[in-house]
Amino acid sequence: MTAKMPKSRVQIKTLPVYCKSEEVQSVKVLHRIFWSFYPCIVAFRHCKPLVQVDGTHLYGKYKSALLVAVAQDENQNIVSIAFAIAEGETTDAWEFFLTNLRRYVVTINGVGIISDHDNSIDAAIARSNGASSPPRAWHMFCIRNIGSNFLKRFKAPYLHKLAVNTGYSRTEHEYNKNYQWLKEWGEAYTQWCDEIGVQRRVLAFDGGHRWRHMTTNLVECINSILKGARNLPVTAIVRSTFYRLNELFTRKSAEAHERIRNEFTYSEFATKRVEESFRRAGNIVINRFDRRNEMFEVHKMQDGSIYTVNLAQRHCDCGHFQVERLPTPMSSCSCMLH
Repeated sequence: MTAKMPKSRVQIKTLPVYCKSEEVQSVKVLHRIFWSFYPCIVAFRHCKPLVQVDGTHLYGKYKSALLVAVAQDENQNIVSIAFAIAEGETTDAWEFFLTNLRRYVVTINGVGIISDHDNSIDAAIARSNGASSPPRAWHMFCIRNIGSNFLKRFKAPYLHKLAVNTGYSRTEHEYNKNYQWLKEWGEAYTQWCDEIGVQRRVLAFDGGHRWRHMTTNLVECINSILKGARNLPVTAIVRSTFYRLNELFTRKSAEAHERIRNEFTYSEFATKRVEESFRRAGNIVINRFDRRNEMFEVHKMQDGSIYTVNLAQRHCDCGHFQVERLPTPMSSCSCMLH
């Protein structure tokens, strides 16, 4: 692989072989392997600063685990950026994978990492010497996995949706309301949530590092694509990821060239954006605005709500601008007028 793509990254860890308590010389057993193809490393530079990681078990002759890291660009294209095969989803295996991921692929600071609520991943990140901890990285949990763990812990399906909705709260006010409703059912429920931490499970407190992603859906999509390869020997699994990603990059390159050929002129594109913005905005009135400080007061006619939009700081009282990293109808309308 590295002969065909010299800038690809591979790390192999082996174990010695013993015969009657004596080490057999010149013989090693594969323990773990990490790999990332160079086009994937380059592709991540053009993706959101967000990584989703997950593991899936191999079900062939070799009972190991395949660990995968996935990213997404602003055009919603999904790309696998790194893989590893290890003895299982243990703390040591996750440490091996995450260390190499941060060393060779996700080298920027301020990146978000979304995973299942798993003690082994937590422990691995704690060993990272700050490489996967704030301010260099923010580790957050998949809300669907938290909901599943909530059901296992309390056997209360009637509270499952409320517990999940608490995580989806976009503002502190919305969170406090959902949290209080959950607490009224019993303090044990909110205490369990408090142990996880609001920064790791609630949109309103994640600092925008989730980029609207609440689950590990992206990496699970890749796991499903690789399902047919999970019963293969190790070399065949690596080869399978190579050819499938090569097919993906080839197809996406052709699509990009086709888009360029069919692209709107700038004026058509700008007109379309304005029309779309006002269509989404609906009945919205700008009460007052301060061009110098890029501050706007937006009045939503449907329900009488009033929001303050700060374009410079990308902040809106509704919470959507900060959480989703995209302009809300209120902020879009303000931006067009500005």
